[in-house]
Amino acid sequence: MTPAHQFVIEADGGSRGNPGPAGYGAVVIDPVTGETLAEAAEYIGVATNNVAEYKGLIAGLRAAKALVPDASEGPDSPDGGGVRVHVRMDSKLVVEQMSGRWKIKHPDMKPLAAEAARILPASAVTYEWIPRERNKHADRLANEAMDAGKRGRQWEPSASTAALNRPAAAAAATPQTGWGAPDLGAPATFVLLRHGETALTPEKRFSGSGGTDPELSATGREQAAHAAEAFAARGTVQEIVSSPLRRCRETAGAVAARLGLEVRIEDGLRETDFGVWEGLTFGEVKERYGADLDAWLASAKAAPTGGGESFAEVARRVAAARDRLVTRYAGRTVLVVTHVTPIKTLVRLALGAPPESLFRMELSAASVSTVAYYADGNASVRLLNDTSHLR
Repeated sequence: MTPAHQFVIEADGGSRGNPGPAGYGAVVIDPVTGETLAEAAEYIGVATNNVAEYKGLIAGLRAAKALVPDASEGPDSPDGGGVRVHVRMDSKLVVEQMSGRWKIKHPDMKPLAAEAARILPASAVTYEWIPRERNKHADRLANEAMDAGKRGRQWEPSASTAALNRPAAAAAATPQTGWGAPDLGAPATFVLLRHGETALTPEKRFSGSGGTDPELSATGREQAAHAAEAFAARGTVQEIVSSPLRRCRETAGAVAARLGLEVRIEDGLRETDFGVWEGLTFGEVKERYGADLDAWLASAKAAPTGGGESFAEVARRVAAARDRLVTRYAGRTVLVVTHVTPIKTLVRLALGAPPESLFRMELSAASVSTVAYYADGNASVRLLNDTSHLR
């Protein structure tokens, strides 16, 4: 069975007068990458806040369905047409009515709720109320639509700045820290170790999972030994998990031998498949595949030339591996030996940062980063690119 397509919808509506000039906004978001997949907004004339909010919900559901045209088959359809949608709105009325907890009494609301319910199967949609400050993207779209209506025009996506003002969508809640935080027990702590150097590392060549599988160089083996001594001195690592690629297995093996632990392989931790860019430098790729490189740098959905993996695809794979490991190692400290992109992706997702943040992190060979995952679903980045054990 093909997994269901998953989306987050944030929707809002507003009326300047209630009733008064009204508009709505909706955005469809990739829950893993935080990327905006679709936007919708419209000035709807004179209406109430509640009508505008319902129309925003309807627009968001339609936009999500349009991304998967065969989604009407339901979330678990065997033909892969399934879809799961999580709707987040700051309208308590719409959330409670669509969740079935409040009765729909107002005659203006009944047909709108029925229309929203027909777009996707009820089993495919869940609803969550969020504070207004966490619904800024959709709110801004709605206001842009009302501003356009005031000028006698309709909203145009090319003129929108809403996405620039939206906090990262991947963050489902704001973590509590300090004295006011609840006691959630010991987190699953991932100590993220990038593998040691290979012959390709100093030359900064693309080295992923789609080409050769290089071994550690002499320098890389020395780095792995230093890491092993550092972890032995700390005495905190309880489990070791590694990417299946040779450079990671060799790095993990050095630490495991020193700590007396076994290494488990997790395929989801492998590096990006860089397609035909494997083994090339950035300059060589720019010279030979300039247009493809520009697209890759501009969008998480763009893949390297020759059937490589996009960052969005890698993020889904890494997030699935993360979830498996967090469940398996709840309350334990795990050494996760992997690569640049998976580590940056785990850090990015923990921070709720946008995809472009991948290009704003430095990760040295055999560096250590740490992320803790708590029982309430929140994560805390505790360390990034530490190389003190190599000095």
